[in-house]
Amino acid sequence: MDKRIQLNYKSKHGNIYPHTHQHPSTQTDRIPPHAPVPDAIMATEPVQASASREESEAYGAAGAVAEEALSSVRTVAAFSGEQKEIQRYDNYLKSARRKGIKRGLLTGIGAGMFWFCIFAGYALAFWYGVKLVVEGMGKPNPEYIPGTLVVVFSNIILASMQFGQTASFFEAFALARGAAGKIFSVIQRKPDIDSSSKVGEKPDKLDGSVTFTDVHFNYPARPDVAVLKGISLSVKPGETIALVGPSGCGKSTIIQLILRFYDAIEGSVEIDENNVKALNVGWLRSNIGFVGQEPVLFSTTIEENIRYGKNDATLKEIEEAAKLANVHDFISNLPQKYDTLVGDRGTQLSGGQKQRIAVARALIKNPKLLLLDEATSALDTESEAIVQSALDQARKGRTTVIVAHRLSTIRNADKIFVLSDGAIKEIGSHDELMERKGLYYQLVLSQMSETEDADDDETQEKPVLKTQISVLSSTSAGSKRGINRSVSYPDGATEKQYDFKDEDEEETSLSWTRLLKTSLFVWPYLLVGAISSLIMGIHVPLAIGAVVWNCIWFYSRISLQASFNSSKGVVPYDELLNDIVDEITKELKNQGVNLCCLLWATCFQLTSGETGHESTDSTSKEKYANCKGDGILFSCNIPTWKSEKDIAWFDHPKNSVGSLCAKLTSDASDMQGVTGSRLSTLLQTFSTLGTCIFIAVYFNYKIGLVVFAFVPLIILIVGTEKRMTAGLLLNDKACTEAASKIAVEAIESIRTVAALHQEENFFIQFRNALDKSYRDMRKRAHIRAVTYALGQCISLFTYSVCFYYGSTLVASGEETYANLYRVLFGIITGCTILGQVLAFSPDYQKARSAAARVFQILDMKPTIDVLSPDGKILDKVEGKIDLQDVHFNYPSRPKVKVLRGLNLDIDSGKTIALVGSSGCGKSTCVQLIERFYEADKGDVLVESENVKSVNVKNLRSHIGLVSQEPVLFSYSIAENISYGKNDEDDVDMNEIIDAAKKANIHNFIASLPQGYETPVGLKGTQLSGGQKQRVAIARALLRDPKILLLDEATSALDAESERIVQEALDNARSGRTCLVIAHRLTTIQNADSIAVIHKGGVVEQGTHQDLLKRKGHYYKLYNNQFSKRDNTST
Repeated sequence: MDKRIQLNYKSKHGNIYPHTHQHPSTQTDRIPPHAPVPDAIMATEPVQASASREESEAYGAAGAVAEEALSSVRTVAAFSGEQKEIQRYDNYLKSARRKGIKRGLLTGIGAGMFWFCIFAGYALAFWYGVKLVVEGMGKPNPEYIPGTLVVVFSNIILASMQFGQTASFFEAFALARGAAGKIFSVIQRKPDIDSSSKVGEKPDKLDGSVTFTDVHFNYPARPDVAVLKGISLSVKPGETIALVGPSGCGKSTIIQLILRFYDAIEGSVEIDENNVKALNVGWLRSNIGFVGQEPVLFSTTIEENIRYGKNDATLKEIEEAAKLANVHDFISNLPQKYDTLVGDRGTQLSGGQKQRIAVARALIKNPKLLLLDEATSALDTESEAIVQSALDQARKGRTTVIVAHRLSTIRNADKIFVLSDGAIKEIGSHDELMERKGLYYQLVLSQMSETEDADDDETQEKPVLKTQISVLSSTSAGSKRGINRSVSYPDGATEKQYDFKDEDEEETSLSWTRLLKTSLFVWPYLLVGAISSLIMGIHVPLAIGAVVWNCIWFYSRISLQASFNSSKGVVPYDELLNDIVDEITKELKNQGVNLCCLLWATCFQLTSGETGHESTDSTSKEKYANCKGDGILFSCNIPTWKSEKDIAWFDHPKNSVGSLCAKLTSDASDMQGVTGSRLSTLLQTFSTLGTCIFIAVYFNYKIGLVVFAFVPLIILIVGTEKRMTAGLLLNDKACTEAASKIAVEAIESIRTVAALHQEENFFIQFRNALDKSYRDMRKRAHIRAVTYALGQCISLFTYSVCFYYGSTLVASGEETYANLYRVLFGIITGCTILGQVLAFSPDYQKARSAAARVFQILDMKPTIDVLSPDGKILDKVEGKIDLQDVHFNYPSRPKVKVLRGLNLDIDSGKTIALVGSSGCGKSTCVQLIERFYEADKGDVLVESENVKSVNVKNLRSHIGLVSQEPVLFSYSIAENISYGKNDEDDVDMNEIIDAAKKANIHNFIASLPQGYETPVGLKGTQLSGGQKQRVAIARALLRDPKILLLDEATSALDAESERIVQEALDNARSGRTCLVIAHRLTTIQNADSIAVIHKGGVVEQGTHQDLLKRKGHYYKLYNNQFSKRDNTST
């Protein structure tokens, strides 16, 4: 949307001034100016602005779809949702295109009205002028003489031409105003909770007491669903409390109210006996440490990520915080240590590594109030024990509020609040609640018997790019593991598979023929628009000239030459015209009003006839040109979007979500710089210029040759500007993309940014990223101003030279005055129009660069093409999987081996569990089976067929994937579940309900006011983590896959939900091959085989009992995990 503002306002704002200031300078108070002309231009402006606003909103919706799909590219790929997302994007673009055509029609109507007023004004002015001259005849000192009429009418023609050139600018302003409406509504919005405000109390210190008094709350997006129903609790300074309960009971909501992300509907939330509404928001959040379940890191170094917790932290303080979080040793082993870049959304690190850095970030500020929302959920057993010990130490002397599903992590809390259905059901210490044998007791027993605190060894491998762009999502950036546990790939990521050339290298290969081919599907509109533009360009000088030449012809019929005395030589222009029309006076006296009316009728017939044609022609031209412009935008966006790329391609830093979304919006929009109404105006300009040159050469080739002599200078100026601004344009694009990445990252992780009170910091980063673009833009503006001024000067100088040379020809008798006037008219019109060519130079350069970038993407051929029909079709899949001597490293880290000769055989119908330490390669196996990547060496076989030879879409249709961090789309719950069967247009509702029941989510959905039609919000933000996970499980079960991949599928569930869902998954495994990744070892004890992966290879494999007897790696993991459970039960 901002590109539409920039495209239609920036350069146009400067270009309009010369034309509008020339316009009044050529007017005179003797003849009324074209008063209706501005009104004609502005009449449709409000409607155009409204249409432009609707069009911008449609493009914004399409952009949101692209952003959502690109940020969840692995989920889209796993469920073969590419065509569905393309169709959704396509539908929004079609809507935008329809609105664009409507706007083009309105533009055409406005242009027709404009030119009608112009030509009608000519006729009216001439009629009125003649009337004034006739009335003054016979008077001793007439106020108006024929010479005055000719001078004024000439000025009116010049003024009209100048003002006519501003018509397209007014259209551009209307478009910019429509696009800006939405942006300014956001900018000018006053938030109820303003973290940048200086208002509010800032106590000298924070002790850390927290009090909730009869708090009621529901989220604004779901006002009918009460989340908290009269919660009252009190936390003393230095006290540790824990919040436990089933998924969706309101635990995380309490955390958000303390951070004041929302305000309570009823009741009060107090900190140190101060209502949070009375405290300064920035001060409050700066004094609170927060660690969420889904770690959010920013695309900078590890050092800077930890420093976000405390802006003035020293390196020593950062290292101490890292040691507390048990991440210092890992960082120290990295080649660049604390200067290591974590990648886009931290995807260069595993989940556990990200979580520990997030813990260090919270601890560095040494807060008096610490909020831990599943702070250790992403850690393996060993790391969890160490970090938990560090957190236990860190809790001393500060108030701590813990939200946890793993009850072992909160047994030492001073108080445990058990929540259910938005209310507190039990309060007490661990021992007290166990003695009561109530709800808490049941939760503990359920967890002990089913899913003990597990080794989080797995979450660590989640280095994937699950780029979730969630505007205002509490867990927005979180969903980056799960399906994506692979590593993202900055640094040279694609050295193996891709050759990313600089964009300017591709620019030279741009073919305008190819650009026009993208609009072949609207060729009828293109043809009609081009013809209309050419006709309009030809008849503009003819229409104006018809009036002038009619006068000249009329004057010549009454012996105009008699008034010319060659002995006088060259005389002043006004005196010459007065002499020329002296003879007219006598004739006018004889013919009187009859002659005047005849002259007026002749002129009006010419002008009105041309005006009618002009109005129709202009309307058609604008309508079809805008059709073509939107067509190019449409036809370049869709192929770019359809151009399927490998998953590794999306991991490259140049192809981050922010960068790709910027390309989709800016490049396609920039390509309109030489399309749409701009192309029509350009065609009209060249047509008019050619006609004027033809007129000049036809009537006097000598003067025409003089005009041609100056054309190379214009070409030289345009070429010079191109060379001087080409590099600046590339820099501008790079800066814009960098700023876009910062904005997308901040918006995606808005809750983390807010919790850290880093809004100002990100704003400064955003501003700094744009500063260079601003400086380059100023340079371009200066270059543009100089070249434009030179172009205008050359045009005027050309006119002056031709006038001087023509006068000498007339004085020497080589040319008649009538022909001279015809030639000069052509030159005046042509030189004026020539100035418009320079106005399109910046748009041309942008369009050329943008087209090169778009075609560069289109020309890249993916190694793994999900849209390709090639490959074997597996009609019947039993589920046999073999990984034979597989070696693999992620493209971004070619020197780091992830798998080193891994061998794994999975028989059909069997359940195999993968366990091991963080980063050992478990999730990599899942991604190779899904064929997100290809092995560097070795084979991955499904049904004894190498996955490289199998059709990608067909392969994935037989696989169901559930990851640790669920990814939902901004559909309804039913649509999200039906996403599991994207190959079917209409999924039966009974199947959806049945899948929901298997995932233990049906009762919750049925309790919602809208049931299965409830929107889940952007990235599922209207649901809790456990609810999202169960919807994701239902989605996987819906497709009834023969191969089921469970990557920590129950890790986000509370104990009771996990038990029920685990039972459902156990049942679902029947009759299909199941590969389970888990760190809660109780969930995989019944697996047919357990493979222990260490350093990229299988070091142990067998049943649970067999592995325990061997007392190897698995035995150590098991003992470490279950020794904690024994401590919990005591």
